[in-house]
Formats: sequence, structure tokens, C-alpha cells
Amino acid sequence: IEVIGGTNVQFAHDPKTGRVVIIEINPRTSRSSALASKATGFPIALISAMLAAGLTLDEIPYWRDGTLDKYTPSGDYVVIKFARWAFEKFAGVQDKLGTQMRAVGEVMSIGKNYKEALQKAIRSLEIGRYGLGFAKDFNQKPLGELMAMLAEPTSERQFILYEALRKGADIDTLYQLTYIKPWFLQQMKELVELEQQILTCRGVRLSDELMVKAKRDGFADRYLAKLLQLDESIIRQQRTALGIVEGWEPVPVSGVENAAYYFSTYNAPDQTTASDRPKVMILGGGPNRIGQGIEFDYCCVHTAFALRDLGYETVIVNCNPETVSTDYDTSDKLYFEPLTVEDVLSIYEKERPLGVIVQFGGQTPLNIASELEKNGVRILGTSPDTIDLAEDRDRFRQIMDKLAIPMPESGMAVNMDDALAIASRIGYPLMVRPSYVLGGRGMEVVHDEEMLRRYMAAAVGVTPDRPILIDRFLNHAIEAEADAIADGKEAFVAAVMEHIELAGIHSGDSACVIPPISIPPELVETIISYTRRIAREMGVVGLMNMQYAIEDGKVYVLEANPRASRTVPLVSKVCNISMARIATEMIMAAVKGQPTSLTDLKQKSIPHFGVKEAVFPFNMFPEVDPLLGPEMRSTGEVLGLADTFGLAYFKAQEATQSTLPLSGTVLISVNDRDKAAVIEVAREFDHLGFQILATDGTQKLLIANGIPAQLIKKLFEGRPNIVDAITNREISLVINSAAGKQSQYDDSYIRKAAIRCKIPYITTMTAALASARGIAGYLASGQSGQPIRSLQEYHFRING
Repeated sequence: IEVIGGTNVQFAHDPKTGRVVIIEINPRTSRSSALASKATGFPIALISAMLAAGLTLDEIPYWRDGTLDKYTPSGDYVVIKFARWAFEKFAGVQDKLGTQMRAVGEVMSIGKNYKEALQKAIRSLEIGRYGLGFAKDFNQKPLGELMAMLAEPTSERQFILYEALRKGADIDTLYQLTYIKPWFLQQMKELVELEQQILTCRGVRLSDELMVKAKRDGFADRYLAKLLQLDESIIRQQRTALGIVEGWEPVPVSGVENAAYYFSTYNAPDQTTASDRPKVMILGGGPNRIGQGIEFDYCCVHTAFALRDLGYETVIVNCNPETVSTDYDTSDKLYFEPLTVEDVLSIYEKERPLGVIVQFGGQTPLNIASELEKNGVRILGTSPDTIDLAEDRDRFRQIMDKLAIPMPESGMAVNMDDALAIASRIGYPLMVRPSYVLGGRGMEVVHDEEMLRRYMAAAVGVTPDRPILIDRFLNHAIEAEADAIADGKEAFVAAVMEHIELAGIHSGDSACVIPPISIPPELVETIISYTRRIAREMGVVGLMNMQYAIEDGKVYVLEANPRASRTVPLVSKVCNISMARIATEMIMAAVKGQPTSLTDLKQKSIPHFGVKEAVFPFNMFPEVDPLLGPEMRSTGEVLGLADTFGLAYFKAQEATQSTLPLSGTVLISVNDRDKAAVIEVAREFDHLGFQILATDGTQKLLIANGIPAQLIKKLFEGRPNIVDAITNREISLVINSAAGKQSQYDDSYIRKAAIRCKIPYITTMTAALASARGIAGYLASGQSGQPIRSLQEYHFRING
């Protein structure tokens, strides 16, 4: 097919006959190109670009010998990719794998043998598992039930296989059931057999021989501690006393003789040396998942560049092959390792850096920061205690009371009685969530006691150290957030963002705009003032994100995040400020005891608008209702830039591949809560020339307010109905909100039909109004000839 550049070929192999057939060819770089590049050290995209520029393989030098047409992969190691799923984020979705991709991220692990690499991959996933055994309640199920569960591929299949082997399942039977090759099953069986030997030593010191074998087969210290019912520190002490420490091997990188790209193993001696240069470790974000994606990798990469410019040797630890931080040339040294206490401590003791920066990698490094500090690791920038303070509602409220800054009434509950007492004091509705989570995991708006009882009964892992946080929910409040840089004494607020959706929808799922479009200037100044005062009081060094709600002209603090947030790249690009770089300079100045000053940073007037819109994976989950709420479900984001808010919003929608229509028919069906707001929405679409179809209650309201609307039947009212109109492409845009659990169930078919037929849909009135302004902005830009500008031109206009 005469491909020039990268190509991806997928094969199928019949294990019975040995027949190999081609499934498909993708004449481009693919999702697996980054993985293959990281696994082999061969820069596929770079070479593809050189080929596209006109070079041929026999003209590109190969560092080992000759030219690239002689290239063969090398390296005595095993690489495993393991997908990361997020089924827990989508209520009602069946955990079932098939031809439709459902993973939201992946990890890569490297080991000297398959067993070592597999166990490293498991602990890289950050799903609270450090080994294959005892996941969920699989070990309590009888073998017959486990075998039945293995009949369908699921995200838990490897863990179910492990327990089935523990209970005596035959490899041949498992092969016939799963068609996973017997070699892989045999490797897993050997891990099970070793684990059973380890379990016989429960409560006592593991024999030296078993300890050596366990570590060579990839058993993590924490998993061994769990099996033996001992503290992890005891395992670590025994291991190090025996001289069982990780060795480091380089991954060969094509075209680079001494690329400092390493993986750990307990099966080979150390092949690395640490330099005497002052160095800093950066902990990455691990696998992409809902709530934590490449926004944090952006921060880690810019931090590495800033440290290099400041004269420090940079050491990055990460396990995500999709990221720029795991490119061998982003840092001076790359350790492709899981982000666990064991693995990070091992690297820290090897490299002896000035310290570790944890605030740029999202929740991943923060989860281990306190434990690292207890083990002698110096945390640079904002202290782990300050990070904990922000999560501790009682301590944080004390600071807000001291500063006289309003905050919704709140409390922390560790049991049902606590929760009911707090609800009685505060009143419903409530916002409830676990502590120490990112992406709103487990967050819910609770409207009554029955919902609260159900939430508390279902909550797991609640302890005095990790209570449930309960806040008064501010109905119909505008949400805003601010990103700031602080040096421990002063703070500079880089931007204030206004959310398009109202309070109750997670900030990661809500569209937002810089600069704000409806928040009065005096309230923007209040937000800036609050942010600076809070950063100063908390002693933040580096980045901080603040979340606010505005109700009846009053600004309330919702939460403080003394770390990088997912909006840092957005603010940096819209406002032309290198937030991660400046924050890094503040952190390192504090380390060296040098004076810092943020006075050179000035608030600038932004002459354009930047609109961030979230990207959702609902097309992968057709059975899921796409209504938004306090738990984040988006997997990415886009940015629209323009001179007007309307056009920026339109461009953002277009970038999500959900382009707003310029004409046609709009379907409107809303709940009683939104009836007042829908009148303005419908009037805007009527003025734009759209035909309006509405369900019974909504249609009567619109007619009564002088807005022409035709009646359309709901699904159970006969035919032709809403689904018929959507399926027949008679509708260009769907505006549909739901109220209460029962209504959400009843009319979810409208939203699901829109997704199935790829019709743009909107579920909030604020987004509907923004969409009308977006369409109007696009139509006006066509008449006025809106110029196309590069990002650099937008930035020049700020500085100019």
C-alpha cells in the first residue's frame, strides 16, 4: 500500500492451526505507537516525520550499526501494557469488554521476567491493589461461580483467574473458557503457588529464601505485608537487611548512546550510577483516568524544563506510556516505575535528590506524600500537612472563620448518626463526598434523609482519618474557580474562571470561560482577594486552585486545592502565563532560601475569550444516561478561542465533534425546575429562526409566553414520537433536563437516542443559553469576517 511513515497492522492467530490473518491496517501512527516507542526505545513518530520529510530508511543512521533498514529490536526484558477502566463512574453500565474500546487509560511496566512485569503493572494501575490476589470478594466465591464469571471478558478477568487457580482450576479448562494461552496461565499459576507458600508464614517472619523468590517474582512489599499481616516497614527492613534491593537497567534508545531511561528489577545487579549534581525528583500522574489526565503531565513536563533551565538535574518517575513526561529526553533521568512508596523510596535512596516535587502529578503523588515524608523524603513546595489541612473540613473551616471568609455549613461524618446529625443542623439539599478523592469520585447531591441513609450505607473505607464530607448544597449558584501561584508569603491569581453550568455539576465536566462573562467585577475582585489571603494563611508554595460558589451576590469558598489543578494548561494558554514554570521557580527559591517576589506579575486585561468544554465517552457506553452531576465523567477537554464569548463557545463545541446547528428544529423538554429558565432559551432559538418541538407541559408554557412551538409525543404517548423524530434526523438539537431519580429513568431514552444518532444534546439551561449565544456568535462572525489567529497572535494582543 506504499506507506511512508508509521503504520499499524493488527493480526489474528489461530492457536489450533497456526494460521495468521490480517484484521486491519491503519496507515498512520496508532494508540500503540507510543507504547511501542517506550517499550523498545525506538522513536516511531520521530522517524515517521523524517520519512515524511523525504528521507529513506537507508539514509537514517542506526546507532548500533549502519542505517535504520538494518534495525532489529533489542533488550533483555519484558514489557506489559495493562488498561485502566472506569466502569465505577457509569451507573448501570455492564462491565463487559468487546470490540468497542472502553478503557480510559493504560500503564506500562518493565521487568526481567513476565511475572515481575505483571505484578508491577498491577500496582501501577492505582486501583488500591498491589497484587493479583484478594481483589473484591473473588476469593470468597466458589470455583463454579468464578468459572461462570470467566465466560465473558471483563475488566476483572485477570483477578478472577488468579482466584480460580487458587481454588484448583485446571489450566486446560481455563484455556478452553478464556482462550488465554496456557503459557500465561502457567505463569499466573506459579505466582499463586508461591503466594500459598507465603500465606503459611502469616504472622511470622518470612524465610530468607521465600523473601528472595517473592521479590524476584514481583511481589510488592505492601502486598507481602497484607499476606503476612505485618506492617510494610517490617518487610522493607527484612528485605534491605538481606541486601534485596532493586537493581536498575537501561532501556536501549535508538539513535542515543547513553539515554538515561531505566527500569527496576530484583533479578539483576544495578547498572546505573548517580551523579553528584544537585537534582530534583518529579512524581508523575500515573495512568490517565477520569479526574486525572494529561493536564497534570503538562505540569510535570514544564516543571522538568524549568528545573533544567535553573541548573538542576531532573529525575522523573512515571508509568504512563501515553505521556510526554515518559519521553527519555524530557528529563535527565527517567525511571519507568509504579508510583508507590516502595518504588519511589528505592529511586530516592539511589539518586539522593534535594527533594521530591509532588504537587504537579494530580492526586497520585499526593496520596503517598505523607508516607514518603515519614520515611525521610523531603517534599519540596507546599507541605503534606497543608495538603491534608485542605482536605480536613474542620481544620479548613477554622482558617476560613479566622479570615472571616464565608463557607457553606459543613461537617464530617464517620457513621450514620454523625451524618443525620449534620443534616439536621444544616438542612437539605446536601453535597456529600469521600475525602481525598479527585474527579468527584463518590460525590452526590442528597435531597432527603432516605438518600442520605442510602449513601452512608453504601460508603466504604470510611474511617476517622477518611470521613465523609458533608456540605450544604447551594441551589442555583454560579460556580467559579481561581488558579494562583504562591511563594509562601504572597500569591498571584493568574485567572478567574466562570463555569457555564451551575453548582452541582463537577468542575471538570462543566464548560468554563476566561474572563468571566456574568460575574460582576466587584465579585471577581472578592474572589481574587479571598484566594490571595487563603494562600498566604496556608503557606502555599507553588500552585493552588480555589473553587467558589456565588449565591445571591455572596461569594462562598467551596474548597481549596494547594496543588496543580486540571485548569493550569487552560489558564496558561488563554492568559499567556507559564504557571508551572513560575511555580517551580518559587519552589526552588524557597529550597535555597532565596527571596522571591510576585510583584512583577500583573493582572492583564484579556482581549479575547477562552472557553473550555469537556469531552465525554458516552458513545462508548450507550446504556448510560449522559446527565451530568457532581461526579466527574469526562475524559478530556478542548479550548475555543475568539474575540467574542459566543464564537469561542461555538468553536469549543465544534472541537468536541458536537457542532451546534445553524438552523433546523430544536426539541425542548424540561422539568418543572427549569420551566422559568427555558422561556429565555426558547425565545433565543426562535429569534435565530429555529423551529421548536416541545413535549406537552413545555409546549403549553412556551405558547403561553408567545413562543411558537409544535407538540411532539413522548415515547409512551404513541407515534410519531420523540425517538422517531431523532432517528429520522428531523431534529437538529436536543434540549432536555430531568428532575429526580424517577424522571431521569423515565426520559433518559431521549438523551440516549441523541447520542446514538449523534445529535447534539444539552441537559442544562445555562448551557442551552450559551449554545444560542454560540450560534448567534458564529452567524455574526460569518458576516463580519472574524480573523483566524495563531495562539501566539492571541498572546501578542495581551502583551501588546
